[in-house]
Amino acid sequence: MSELNEHITIPKNVASGDDLDYAFLRQKGQEYIEKLSGNIWTDYNEHDPGITVLEMLSYAITDLGARISMPIENILTPSGNTPIKDQFFAATQILPSKPVTEADYRKLFIDIEGVKNCWLKKYEKTVHVDCKNDLLSYDPADFEGLEEQEKKQFIINGLYKIVVDYDERVLEKANDKDEKIEAINQQIISTYHDNRNLCEDLVEVEEVKTHSIQVCASIELDPEVDEEKVHARVLRAIDTYFSPKLWFYTLQQQFEKGYSTDQIFEGPLLEHGFIDPNELENARLRTEIRLSDIVQLIMKIEGVKLIKDISISDCKNPGEDKDVWLVCVDEGKKPVRCDLSAFSYYKGVLPVNVNSKKVKEYIAELEAEEEAKQALAGLDNEIPVPAGEYLETGETTTIQNDFPETYGIGQVGLNSRASVARKAQAKQLKAYLLFFDQIFASYFAHLEKVKELLSVDNNAETTYFTQLVNDIKGFNDLVEDYPENDKLLTKKLLSKLDDSVTRKNQLLDHLLARFAEKFSQYSFLMKELYGNYADQTVVAAKQTFLSEYGEKSEIVDGKKKITNKGISNWRGSAFNYFNQEPENLWDTDNVAGAQKRIARLCGVRDFTRRNLSTSNVEIYNLEDIDGKTVYRWRIRNNEGEAVLSATVNYKAPRFAREEMYQSIVKVVETDPEIIEEAFLNRINDEAEVGNFEIQKAESGKYSFDVINLNADPDSTDRIIARQFLYHDTQDELKQAILDLIHFLRKEFGEEGMYMVEHILLRPDVTGDAGLKDQFMSVCTDNCESCEPIDPYSYRVTVVLPGWTYRFGNMDFRNFMEDLIRRELPAHVLARVCWIGEPKGWVDDDKNDMVQFEEAYKDFLLSKTKSGQKQDETKLNKLIKSLEQLNSIYPAGRLIDCDDEEDSLEGRIILGRTNIGNL
Repeated sequence: MSELNEHITIPKNVASGDDLDYAFLRQKGQEYIEKLSGNIWTDYNEHDPGITVLEMLSYAITDLGARISMPIENILTPSGNTPIKDQFFAATQILPSKPVTEADYRKLFIDIEGVKNCWLKKYEKTVHVDCKNDLLSYDPADFEGLEEQEKKQFIINGLYKIVVDYDERVLEKANDKDEKIEAINQQIISTYHDNRNLCEDLVEVEEVKTHSIQVCASIELDPEVDEEKVHARVLRAIDTYFSPKLWFYTLQQQFEKGYSTDQIFEGPLLEHGFIDPNELENARLRTEIRLSDIVQLIMKIEGVKLIKDISISDCKNPGEDKDVWLVCVDEGKKPVRCDLSAFSYYKGVLPVNVNSKKVKEYIAELEAEEEAKQALAGLDNEIPVPAGEYLETGETTTIQNDFPETYGIGQVGLNSRASVARKAQAKQLKAYLLFFDQIFASYFAHLEKVKELLSVDNNAETTYFTQLVNDIKGFNDLVEDYPENDKLLTKKLLSKLDDSVTRKNQLLDHLLARFAEKFSQYSFLMKELYGNYADQTVVAAKQTFLSEYGEKSEIVDGKKKITNKGISNWRGSAFNYFNQEPENLWDTDNVAGAQKRIARLCGVRDFTRRNLSTSNVEIYNLEDIDGKTVYRWRIRNNEGEAVLSATVNYKAPRFAREEMYQSIVKVVETDPEIIEEAFLNRINDEAEVGNFEIQKAESGKYSFDVINLNADPDSTDRIIARQFLYHDTQDELKQAILDLIHFLRKEFGEEGMYMVEHILLRPDVTGDAGLKDQFMSVCTDNCESCEPIDPYSYRVTVVLPGWTYRFGNMDFRNFMEDLIRRELPAHVLARVCWIGEPKGWVDDDKNDMVQFEEAYKDFLLSKTKSGQKQDETKLNKLIKSLEQLNSIYPAGRLIDCDDEEDSLEGRIILGRTNIGNL
């Protein structure tokens, strides 16, 4: 067999078990001692103190090995026996996904009470194209005067209608059948929009049409059977064959059918249980009814002896052909048993009368039994997480208390008559063994923290741990300045070893790899942009990404409410625009799943739909002493207070922006711990702390500047920003610096995005009007190029603020554009625009971002109530705004290839510099 076809597997159990083998550990230890000191130590007998120490250490290692070998659920169980599922994603959180395929949507709608079955059908709407004038219309009559070669047409893709087969049992219980159907339809529409795919939309919901089939049969029964019960089962069998009933199953039942966990949880998680995918596939609308199938079904019913005669026919033409073996069903219709159907029963040669009232009672009993079974299907849909027991895996005790008492180092100690030299020897041995005690204490502390380090919500500040060893008699005689708690001890012993940022990155990379995710390219770019602060911001991005990876929900008023649409589960979803309150359309996290995922993958803190033009940054102009217009900048906090400002005038806004963002970088890369440590004691009045320089005014008040340590100390480039606020004490000054760092790291954010689905910009498809004045513009080049002409099907426009620090960097833009196209579904085509200026930098009527935001918000607020019928004015305003978007790019210059300058900053290199995209 070819080696390429051989399966290469990694063994699950790679432990040798040697850590539990005391004899093995002792032997290996003695071999090591012999190699290390064989020339000076020749006595390895059991009475030797060195061998005793070896034996005690070997025993302690077996204790550690035994704890590591405990059931994983015990190791991961926190104190207080909190369930370990709170630390990790449960199967129902991470394995299901939002609906993607037709089968997924069918499952979702069948889960609604009153829906027996349903099907998604493509809603076809033809758009006619005038290639001569680049116009579109639904009505071909609008372009009647054109030559055939000047016309084209296409069908908008991504539009659907839902065909529903209602459950008659539910409708029969309703007081008003039509009202109940309308309520079910509204729930279907609402459910669809809660789970809508990107660039898709629902046009209508309709009831499945029926095709009546006549079934006539003469059946002989066994003498002892109940003919009414047999007839009830015959009718049920035929009706189920015509229109199959889909059943819900428990998790255990699905396992018993042979399905694996990933197969069971594929698609959306349902309220009433699990649907067998094979049964779902077979429950499609029948295209033909076969007499042989009905014969087989009837013969399987207990009590049926033989079928004397049977026939099927189309009820539209009953009795035309008595020898029909197959009836074709009209496309898109459901076959039903018509009133002309007739059944007669015999026992021997004698005919049997069937009590129709009794038959209905039996049918009701059969349906009641089915409903009782279905009620249990949705009760247990979670894979149980093993219940662990908290066994204090981190508890430690000194090995010294296990030595023979003759050593005098245990709790009993030495005899009071022992000599001073003997007591000194005992103390020396205790001090020597304390080194090993502390190592074991550190190992046990790490084992205790595994549950935190491997949690998806890991917010631990450190990655190395140790703990106090405090059950040694006379401990204070051995160690001075031993910390009072585990945290201080960890900091004192391991702080120089613990590069917590690097180690946390490694831990997070391990957890991300389990989901086949990576941040490598993003990490590289952040080092280029943020220098020393890059690792910390990458850690924050990874932690946020992991914590939001799976779906989270809670029960509110007895109903499940999703609190976090998982980055994994909802990656292909669209936002819900249907029948929403204004707060769910603007200043909201009701956005496309791809938008949230892209934001998290590139470290955008705020992915919500909001006004991006409203910024904490202000660039303003003024006249200098020479009467020339110059520019300055300042940053305000969320309370409107200016917390950082320019110190010089700039000739152009772009120079002001560049230095402002340089100042932000200098602030955020300063570690708050450096500030805390510097202010532990009173500092000099003009000290440098990180990237800050302290100033003391003649009034005795303090302020600070942001400095560039790489600049010439005597140049004007050294001080790049200042906070024009003064503080009475150094404590107030320290807090002001820490507040500024926190604000710029955690709260300040100009970044965000809009993802506009073109399918939502279509004119009303339900009417007959042409509506050519409501279409998007197209370029057809006289029907010779610009394919595809269709501007609606599976198209999005991604709008981003092009003025921000990262979004203004061309390398980061290239990364973002590639990321957007990789993360969008493969069939969705994206146009990416980097536009505008913050509000106030230029006049609003010249600001693309301000104009677009206003048009987009008005459009969403109008569309949520109108559904298919668009507000023509608001639609046209948004289309005009979209089509006039202009991407902005950093200023650059063409260069001579023979230029001897080394720097490439600001250069436009032909063939390597992107100045636009689709």
